[in-house]
Amino acid sequence: MPIFCNFAAAGAPWGAPSPSPTGAKQGVGAEQSCIMLMSMTGFGKAIAEAGAKKICVEIKSLNSKQMDLNVRMPYSFREHELQLRAFVGHAVERGKVDLTVSVESNAGTADTPSARLNVSALECYKQQIKEAAETLGIGEPADWYSVLLRFPDAISTATPELADDNEAAALEKATADAVEALRAHRRAEGLELEKFFASRIDDLSELLRQIEPFEQERVPKIRQRIEENLGKLNLPDYDKGRLEQEMIFYIEKLDVNEEKQRLGKHLAYFIETMEAPTPGQGKKLGFIAQEMGREINTLGSKSNHAEMQAIVVRMKDLLEQIKEQVLNVL
Repeated sequence: MPIFCNFAAAGAPWGAPSPSPTGAKQGVGAEQSCIMLMSMTGFGKAIAEAGAKKICVEIKSLNSKQMDLNVRMPYSFREHELQLRAFVGHAVERGKVDLTVSVESNAGTADTPSARLNVSALECYKQQIKEAAETLGIGEPADWYSVLLRFPDAISTATPELADDNEAAALEKATADAVEALRAHRRAEGLELEKFFASRIDDLSELLRQIEPFEQERVPKIRQRIEENLGKLNLPDYDKGRLEQEMIFYIEKLDVNEEKQRLGKHLAYFIETMEAPTPGQGKKLGFIAQEMGREINTLGSKSNHAEMQAIVVRMKDLLEQIKEQVLNVL
């Protein structure tokens, strides 16, 4: 009997809210409408019972560039592994994911062991050893167990039975509950990341505003320094009009208005992307952070001013913090 049939029939990402006649928000969809970001780090665990057995599913995820799913499960559930992988891959989307399925017995019951001593074979081996010892005139072994258990077929192993429909249904329920617990953990971490990014973007915006007064006083200082250096050279009369023209060209190359405008737009776009109603913004936020880095680097190379360069260094520090945490966004 195929499991995860509800997932296959839905044709949509796992956990999407079912249509409601009243239009009320519910389930995962309602929570996603409040939390914009989801982390790739999380843990979930769930247990479902099937008769005398408890099916335990544990799932944990770390950040990764793509989906990397590692599954460990008993042999009895192996026929359901492909469906389970599709289900979890669709629900988790991205990350390095470890999923473990274990089966335990309920209290007061015991599973029939899959490995048994082959008593008839051991008895036959022992009789033959006694006869050989008598014929050869040698003593019998002091430790019969260590000798007998070395022989072939001393231990017989039964082939594990495949899970029945009830156990398969329990696996489905435990997996769905564990995935939901993982997603809840991811949403909680995503909320913390959202606060972190908002704080760092505010700090970058404030530093960008602090550049303006230094930028306005920078041009007169550059002009004054050039004129003072020319005066020290004791040059004969020179074309002051040409000097003015060259100075304008030089100062235009140091103009940072375009970089400031682009950086301001990148900061706003970062917040806009972060507040998108659907998860999966991690890679896009990483690209935006790269563009922010380019503008900050250009500001530093054009600043030619000690205070402005100090502000740029603080900007770079904040941006590195953002880049480090963006790697953990789904």
